[in-house]
Amino acid sequence: MDRHRARGRRARPSRRTPLLYTVVASAVLVGATAAGTVYVKAQAHDGPGLVSSSASSASSSASPAISEEASVEPVAEPSVDRDALLAKAMTSVTVEDGAEVSVAVLDVDSGESAVYGDGTFDTASIVKVDILATLLLQAQDADRHLTAQEKAYATAMIENSDNTSASALWRTIGQADGLNAANKRFGLTGTEGGSGMLWGLTQTTAADQLTLLRQVFGDDSELSESSRSYLQGLMGGIATDQHWGVSAAADGSKWALKNGWLARSTTELWDINSIGRVTVDGHDYLVATLSNGNSTKAKGISLVEAAAEAAVSAFQDTADD
Repeated sequence: MDRHRARGRRARPSRRTPLLYTVVASAVLVGATAAGTVYVKAQAHDGPGLVSSSASSASSSASPAISEEASVEPVAEPSVDRDALLAKAMTSVTVEDGAEVSVAVLDVDSGESAVYGDGTFDTASIVKVDILATLLLQAQDADRHLTAQEKAYATAMIENSDNTSASALWRTIGQADGLNAANKRFGLTGTEGGSGMLWGLTQTTAADQLTLLRQVFGDDSELSESSRSYLQGLMGGIATDQHWGVSAAADGSKWALKNGWLARSTTELWDINSIGRVTVDGHDYLVATLSNGNSTKAKGISLVEAAAEAAVSAFQDTADD
């Protein structure tokens, strides 16, 4: 595999508008008093800050017959449209004629996510994460550990993207039927296993791949902690010639990923995909970016890397708030 150097664009963070408060105060003056109390009714406005009422008294001992009610309630800040921010960031990504790209991202800390594009794509080798997740789930159900041979296949399949190992484990899980059954439990709704032994032609969406990444890296998962740790470890040990893709958005080596690449024989165009977890400025993000119709592998790699960087930038603008 050709090594592709990751780029490191970063958007400068900006601060959001402070939380607004509405002060609601009402006062009813029952009669004139010697204290000469002044009552001001507060009215909320759209800008930041507070509008407050004031009262002054000429005598601390005065007790006017007053009925007064006041409350201070926080007003929720308008939610950020992350999909819109991602779509805006993607306008700077160059997509050659005939190519398509879709990307999904989750900020692990906040739980917010965004998706750009809703097309269906060939998985190519990123399905190997799904194959291993399925195998681990089946092993859990059977209350057994992976065999030494299965572990050897798993290591070669994820770290080196070995196709022979993938085919062996594809058979073990029951091919598409086994994958589809596991994916139903994982919460994937737009993924369909490839026909026969064509596991690389499994169809999926960026949103579904983000759901799969949640299963691999999140606590709310069908996979046990040990199964997740095992899979995460393999995705963090990818061979050096495959250090490209979503890792372009990460700080140095703080990433775990699986890439997929496939030249379609009918068109000679490339499917290039990348999924994984990246750490940026102390924040963890799950990122899935899929593409097809690329004229060369190198252009496809550039596309998914730019998409991954755009995805993270949609959260970096407000990351320091």
